[in-house]
Amino acid sequence: MIVVADSSVLIGLSSIGQLHLLQVLLNEKILIPAAVWSEVVEHGGGRPGAQQIKASAWISVRNVQDSDLLHLLKRDLDAGESEAIALAKETNAKLILLDERDARKTALSLSLKPLGTIGVLIRAKQAGKIKSLHEALDALRDQAKFRISDALYSLALEAVGESK
Repeated sequence: MIVVADSSVLIGLSSIGQLHLLQVLLNEKILIPAAVWSEVVEHGGGRPGAQQIKASAWISVRNVQDSDLLHLLKRDLDAGESEAIALAKETNAKLILLDERDARKTALSLSLKPLGTIGVLIRAKQAGKIKSLHEALDALRDQAKFRISDALYSLALEAVGESK
């Protein structure tokens, strides 16, 4: 199974010390496009995710070949999202790790299967890899400054039986 990631999921999980969940849950190498590498590692030096991603043997950088699709995607999305979607499409990825709403809609319109940071944490809770989704979501909000609507927060907790 091929998995492609955009920066937000990598940064979000790194910010709360949970980047390893991707390797544990997906048990696959994760491909990231050059724009994501640049954003997280080169321009993100000193910020969450930079060193972990640089040192992770299970994360590989791959250049996008489909310049026509990339050009179209860049009309509405940023470089990292555009490259991640184009790379996922050209590699027939089974999963694309994305958080941003417009990027997820675009991925779905191209028959890709997006999974966001919260989805990864839900899977981790269901697999017994984290003790509390509530604590992980609070850490995302507080430490990573990750925006989570109250409705999504509640739905996520309900999905794993942690609703209040």
